[in-house]
Amino acid sequence: MLSLSTACIFDKFLGMDVSSLFVSILSPMVLAFVLGIIAARLKSDLKFPDSLYQSLTIFLLIAIGLKGGYKLSLASFDEFYKPALAAIALCSSIPIWVYFIFKKLGKFDTYNAAALAAHYGSVSAVTFSAALAFHDNLGISYEGFMPSLLAIMEIPAILIALALVRLNAPNAEDKVPMKAVAHELLSGKSTLLLVGFLIIGFASGKTGWEQVSPLFDVPFKGVLTLFLLEAGLVAGRKLSDLKTAGFFLLGFGIIMPILHSILGIYLGKWAGLSLGGATILGILSASASYIAAPAACRIALPQASPSYYLTAALAITFPFNITVGIPLYRSFAQYIFQ
Repeated sequence: MLSLSTACIFDKFLGMDVSSLFVSILSPMVLAFVLGIIAARLKSDLKFPDSLYQSLTIFLLIAIGLKGGYKLSLASFDEFYKPALAAIALCSSIPIWVYFIFKKLGKFDTYNAAALAAHYGSVSAVTFSAALAFHDNLGISYEGFMPSLLAIMEIPAILIALALVRLNAPNAEDKVPMKAVAHELLSGKSTLLLVGFLIIGFASGKTGWEQVSPLFDVPFKGVLTLFLLEAGLVAGRKLSDLKTAGFFLLGFGIIMPILHSILGIYLGKWAGLSLGGATILGILSASASYIAAPAACRIALPQASPSYYLTAALAITFPFNITVGIPLYRSFAQYIFQ
């Protein structure tokens, strides 16, 4: 165990709350994720059935939506509208500069730059789930309507990234079929379940939540642990693609989420969120989608290489956020709120 003086040294020179870091790293969720990576690198025969993986995804999305909708029903318009504006500002602006960073500095073509912009402008529901678990483990309060901000931030960035392709596609026949993409985004399980159960949770309120909370509240962390074990297996298999991705993508996948988190925390503070709420908004800003964005890019940007956007989101940014990023962003928030 680290001594108090050692912890103080870490706090002073690394700017991190060591206790928060250890709570994050030593939690069952993160350790299960690390175990999944190790199993994949050892070429273990450990494998989740596709039906179980889909079931875990559905459970998490329903649980987030229901509880978020119930908490949103308790919030006033004055509490919610500024955080909602902050979320819209983040998911609308991040894909634009991500696109131009990859296009101008990274020398990526239009399609790959747009695909990466869609992934980094959108958000990760699993990273969000881990952020909630982290705060709950530490007993840190946050606004209950945060899942509503997750829902707000999921789709706009993808549409903006695809609009950039329509403006810059070298060939007219390569322009994105926006109708097909919109249908995929609105009918996909991620959006449909999250938004649908937000509405259900909002409409049914406290009475409705109390009826289903024994299934969707207490088991949440256990289901998240299973999901992160599977996510670790997927990330571990993607690590071999890092050689293809290159140093630029590796650096971007770590540095830009840190910068995005700081921006999200500042906007959260401006919007009147609590320390916990602003931290979660920062974590959302730092995350990269690997459910909604890949589905959209598969249809709209077949020219883009999955070895770039999936490797960046799954093998670089997601592991960084889950293990180190969440407590790091918490430390940033504590400094900003001083």
